[in-house]
Amino acid sequence: MLLPEVDIAACSLCLGCVEICPDVFRVSEAAGHIEVMEMAAYPVELVDEAIKNCPEDCISWQPA
Repeated sequence: MLLPEVDIAACSLCLGCVEICPDVFRVSEAAGHIEVMEMAAYPVELVDEAIKNCPEDCISWQPA
């Protein structure tokens, strides 16, 4: 299984991933960065769209 991952050091908080895929990505109120929600399965097409549209190229798929 693959998991989406965000490189928070490279992330500019543009929130594009949250707009495209709010069930997967959200802003952590406490930490102030993007976090990935825990899910049994991730919507591949939507996560791929978030990856494609990320201006910082900081979202990727990682092995579980």
